[in-house]
Amino acid sequence: MPDFQEIYLDNSATTRPCPECILTMNRILTENYGNPSSLHSLGLKAEKEKIKVAKIIAGILKVKGDEIYFTSGGTEAINLAIKGIARRHKKRGNHIITSEIEHPAALYSCQALEKEGFCIDYLAVDAEGNISLEDLDAKIRKETILLSLMHVNNETGTIFPLEKAGALIKKKNPTTFFHVDAVQSFGKLPCRPSLWQADLLSISGHKIHGPKGIGALYIRGSVSIAPLFHGGGQEKEIRPGTENIAGIAGLGAAAAVCSKNNTDFYTQLEALKKKFVSGVLKNIPEAKLNSPPQGAPHIVNFSFRGARGEVLLHLLEKEGIFVSTGSACHSRRRDLSHVLLAMQVNESDIQSALRFSFSPYNTIAEIDFVVEKLTLYVKELRCM
Repeated sequence: MPDFQEIYLDNSATTRPCPECILTMNRILTENYGNPSSLHSLGLKAEKEKIKVAKIIAGILKVKGDEIYFTSGGTEAINLAIKGIARRHKKRGNHIITSEIEHPAALYSCQALEKEGFCIDYLAVDAEGNISLEDLDAKIRKETILLSLMHVNNETGTIFPLEKAGALIKKKNPTTFFHVDAVQSFGKLPCRPSLWQADLLSISGHKIHGPKGIGALYIRGSVSIAPLFHGGGQEKEIRPGTENIAGIAGLGAAAAVCSKNNTDFYTQLEALKKKFVSGVLKNIPEAKLNSPPQGAPHIVNFSFRGARGEVLLHLLEKEGIFVSTGSACHSRRRDLSHVLLAMQVNESDIQSALRFSFSPYNTIAEIDFVVEKLTLYVKELRCM
């Protein structure tokens, strides 16, 4: 068996920046460091870089370049979308619909809005982590101003039926806005706001081998939202503040790599996931698959009955294998996964759960090694 120095399978938490990202950011930091709001040539050069990246992201989403707004990451993009719509359009209605298994950025944004007088309905999920369109249909009313749903769940890889959800919300209440959290899907699965009838869509740089501290929000041209911040008027006053041109350029470089290799990357991720799932189920009879069979190609969640997830995580870490007990936003806390709880997974299985998330830079040899070590350590822990 090869002697691996590191096997990183926590790509849903963050990814290693790709070489193209690093080279691009280094170039910007050394050669193109101007403020894009400045009128001199260095400022104009920085502005051109920002426009170029906006066109790259817009090209992937099949939208217009001037509909892309840069943020400090996925969390800010999600907050800006949800709070921005709610506060701008509260005279039209105070009702928002989301799901029980959204990212904390969405759930906590909704909880904050509840304190401001908004009414939030949370869609329940089934054992595979999916919503019911019938439930969505029943919750839509004339006061509904926003539906906010993730595309891919960050803990289980469940893919929400966004095309059907978008069609349903627009048919029943055409004035309702639709926001999609595409942080875990952008660069891995096709993301088409027009196909979903989505008005807003959030992405993050560090989930696609880009830098941390940068994200973007697509806002359909005719949609108006309230800003979270006030300042110098950048980004059409939607997201003021001097733009992070190095981060923007790094995001653009990573997005371009994903777009160019999209089919190959998807095939690689599917192969890695299939190999891993079959290996675990074959060698560890006690393992319970928490992810749906038709989930995203890069995320899989298992419960290893008889082995505490946190203990198993640290045993794997000693072998240079890095995984997660769930969302990185909660991994340092003792809370049980709100996603698995919503899926009616029992407490014991939640405490024994691990999330494995792959990247195109992982290999089949790495997967074989991880399955071997998992099998060994689960057996040891069950015998203790």
